[in-house]
Amino acid sequence: MRYPTFRNADQGQTLPIYIWMTGILLFVAFAFFAFAQAAAARNGAQSAADAAALAAAQDARGELLDDLGTALGEDGDWLDWLTGDLLEGTGAQAAAEQLAAENDSSVTGFGPTEVNGYPGYDVEIETNFAVGNSIIPGTESMNASARAVAVVEPRCDFDVNADPAEIIELDCDGELVEIDPEDFQRDDLPDASVLFSVHLAE
Repeated sequence: MRYPTFRNADQGQTLPIYIWMTGILLFVAFAFFAFAQAAAARNGAQSAADAAALAAAQDARGELLDDLGTALGEDGDWLDWLTGDLLEGTGAQAAAEQLAAENDSSVTGFGPTEVNGYPGYDVEIETNFAVGNSIIPGTESMNASARAVAVVEPRCDFDVNADPAEIIELDCDGELVEIDPEDFQRDDLPDASVLFSVHLAE
């Protein structure tokens, strides 16, 4: 006597479950890929913003050194330039825009700022490239944006009550720099990075 088997019936019921589970796994995989795309775009935008802000601050630092050299020959209060308070940075925005363009991005916001008493620049950028196609609607035309702040910080300690007409000794993070305003040549100034550091604000 033969008895009925339910193996085929069980297989028929299990197949839709496998299809359903496979669909869920594919959806999760595509969703993960979409989030990875978005994260990569955000990281690229932040890198571009950081580079643009640093470029602005570095350009301003170079200009500050030039102004210090000019003041040493003409201005009796040349020590004021060492504090960074007189920073103007007329070319800072152009430097930020150039670095942003090199990173396929555009500057959407720019302005001077102050962090812990030090001058700097606040830069906002938007990428020229989109996040890309994904299961999330609209990402094919969505650009990433980011913001960064870079600061110009004086590195040198000196006697603020010193006579600017006399020889001044600066202690720039352990590196001693001597400036004689009575016997000064522009080449006597050290590199701008010795007098001022440039870094991203935390």
